[in-house]
Amino acid sequence: MRKVLDRATGGIPMYMLVLLCLTAITVVAVTLSLVGQLSRTPLDLLASLVVAVGATMLTGWAGALVVKRRWHVESSIITGLLIFMIMEPTTDPLPLAGIAITGAIATASKYLIAVRGRHIFNPAAVGTFVVGVVGIAFPAWWIGTPYLQPVIVIGALLVLYRTQRLALGATFAVTAGAVSVAAALIGGSTLESALGFAFLSSALFFFGGFMLSEPLTLPPRLWQQLAIAVVAALVFAVPFNSGIANKYLLALLAANLVAFAFGQRRGIRLRYLGKKQVGPATFELAFQPSRAVRYTPGQYMELTIPHRKADFRGTRRHFSISSAPGHENPITFAITVPTRSSSFKQALLDLQPGTIVHGTGVSGDFALPRDASQPLLLVAGGIGITPFASQLAHATAQGEQRDIVVAYATSSSEELPYRDTLERSGARVVLYSPEAPAELPAGWVYGGSGRVTGERLADAIPDLARRRVYVSGPPGLVTDLRTALRSQGVRRVHSDSFSGY
Repeated sequence: MRKVLDRATGGIPMYMLVLLCLTAITVVAVTLSLVGQLSRTPLDLLASLVVAVGATMLTGWAGALVVKRRWHVESSIITGLLIFMIMEPTTDPLPLAGIAITGAIATASKYLIAVRGRHIFNPAAVGTFVVGVVGIAFPAWWIGTPYLQPVIVIGALLVLYRTQRLALGATFAVTAGAVSVAAALIGGSTLESALGFAFLSSALFFFGGFMLSEPLTLPPRLWQQLAIAVVAALVFAVPFNSGIANKYLLALLAANLVAFAFGQRRGIRLRYLGKKQVGPATFELAFQPSRAVRYTPGQYMELTIPHRKADFRGTRRHFSISSAPGHENPITFAITVPTRSSSFKQALLDLQPGTIVHGTGVSGDFALPRDASQPLLLVAGGIGITPFASQLAHATAQGEQRDIVVAYATSSSEELPYRDTLERSGARVVLYSPEAPAELPAGWVYGGSGRVTGERLADAIPDLARRRVYVSGPPGLVTDLRTALRSQGVRRVHSDSFSGY
């Protein structure tokens, strides 16, 4: 199942995937309305859809001109679709004007309610909250209907899986669902009706999959994300009347505020220093941040590279940081460029030294344990070596004495990315490549050619079962090895996959 999901979502950027899922929900909603299975008329839906998306696109385009930034079209459309699915559909001129104002406020919040480029609140939530309080139009969350739940659940699962936030969605759904059912039972409802309302007739899955998971309002670490999921779930499900605003919107805004308090909530300004080739088709790119960036070795950063004729993958990508933390150190990333590359990678390689690019924060939990006495195995497939390069360089700089074995699968042993870093770390290395290298450093062994499997790792590393394992690389490799390693007795496997680049 994982392989199917990896293939289905791996080549699609996150924004495009969200847009496709929301579009599918919209198409199904209009179809259900046409056949009389939705309480809203097709004309109400289409009128509200055109106004909501039109307003966010127009104001998004105008806002980008004012602040002299590239217009992120997909973001504007997604915001419009979210507003469409939250506000009560109508053909009445005044509420339609309210929906248009909602779109304008949502767009403005991306620039005005932000700290150094980072959103504080979900833009769609800000717009719908303000207009709802004023009373021009009203949040109805009409998508919370049984007939739409199947497509919403599928879309939410795809988005959460692609963004590696299934734990966030599950925590919210379980907590909100349990609280909602408990409250209904206490209020005298039957179990059947309580379950039906919580999971079929509410916006629970839509909220968790498409609203709470918005990337620019999430904290960086998993435990922090789970905490805001619980906060959102309690406000979402506990029965109370705020008297002024929609409870679901209050839940999201409260979670956004807690997330903002958790850590670095600013954009990152980076000056491009240049690139160097570290492998047959692999390049390391160096950037100097305008101010110190705090990160843990193994984390990643999202980069934005505006460029002409961007392909369907868009202008944003996540990259694991390959450099060790340090106030004076440049931040480096490594990319492998195939013969047919994405427009983003080509734009990245075409950058001129001195060019300013922007990051949208540091995230991720792919970090080595604080207890340096734990024996580790780091399994890297190709460009998956990048987070390990950061971790090993940091451990070397800090003088940490760790028992580390690195299993490194590469398509060529002639030019091995981060070979010097591996040698300086003193880690034992098992190299898997098509041909045996002419010579290997002390402590390195050749593991053979062909695909890395759990059995081959167990043969090369006799104490495999007692090691804590980290796997980084293409989704197929990560998925296969996660299962294979557990079959070899490994109890703790952490993974980080590279897809869609």
